[in-house]
Amino acid sequence: MTSQEVVLGKIVGVFGIKGWVKVQSFSSPIENVFSYKSWTLEFPDSSRKQVSLQEGKPQGKGLVASISGVADRDVARSLVGSTIKVPVEQLPELSQGDYYWYQLEGLKVTTTQGEKLGVLDHMMETGANDVMVVKPDQGSIDGRERLIPYLPEQVVQSVALDEGLITVEWDPEF
Repeated sequence: MTSQEVVLGKIVGVFGIKGWVKVQSFSSPIENVFSYKSWTLEFPDSSRKQVSLQEGKPQGKGLVASISGVADRDVARSLVGSTIKVPVEQLPELSQGDYYWYQLEGLKVTTTQGEKLGVLDHMMETGANDVMVVKPDQGSIDGRERLIPYLPEQVVQSVALDEGLITVEWDPEF
């Protein structure tokens, strides 16, 4: 890996007999995974394969894709379980105050009163709003995992990427 990469999705199954694959997208909207024509597939054994997206489209409630050089179901099946990665540099620039989830993961989370709640482990999409899963670490006020809504200006008071810190208005007892 020469540059930092971000996971955009996963190949979760095969579709039809002509080598198409089912794609679970982690982008928003989900079709944005098709904005990137060159994917690095990383397999559970850490092996990697560069592929080119030939075509992608919605299918039912999910997405399907055709990958160059994959023309039958057996070859497509060999790709199932791999994650789809692209270099971070290929992601579009965001507006001031907007962040990609990968940028927030690993940041320390403290209250406006300076109480350390832990580290942002990962984000969850709930429909109503995104939720930060904050896990305790050394220096946390207790050993509790917390689910904190990611609501800028209401709950999230500031994000300081350079300091590795998210400050929240949150009752630690909650």
